[in-house]
Amino acid sequence: MRFLLDTHALLWWWTDDPKLPDSARSLILDEGNTILVSAASAWEISTKHRLGRLAIGAEVIARFRELLDADGFQHLPISYLHALHAGGLASEHRDPFDRILAAQSRLESAPLISRDDMFATLGVARRW
Repeated sequence: MRFLLDTHALLWWWTDDPKLPDSARSLILDEGNTILVSAASAWEISTKHRLGRLAIGAEVIARFRELLDADGFQHLPISYLHALHAGGLASEHRDPFDRILAAQSRLESAPLISRDDMFATLGVARRW
């Protein structure tokens, strides 16, 4: 099965943070699953680092592709179809990163690994 990682889940995976539950770890570790990482996560990490809200941002930014490859994660670019779908989602949720992830999850048929239950309001299948 294919899954899309939310940015916090990706960062918690890379830092072995105990906030990432065993159920999410199991999905990521399962070699039968394909784990997708959106370009939106790179964008979000870079933005939060620039704003001083992500201390590990510099290291992650410098090694982003290397870290993806080391874990066998697949990069998911943002297409114009993803962008159009994100912009058209009928929701008042304003976070552009969440909107892109929601659109990608829906269009790519890849449930989102995320703790954020707000995604249900965007019609996104979520695992945690």
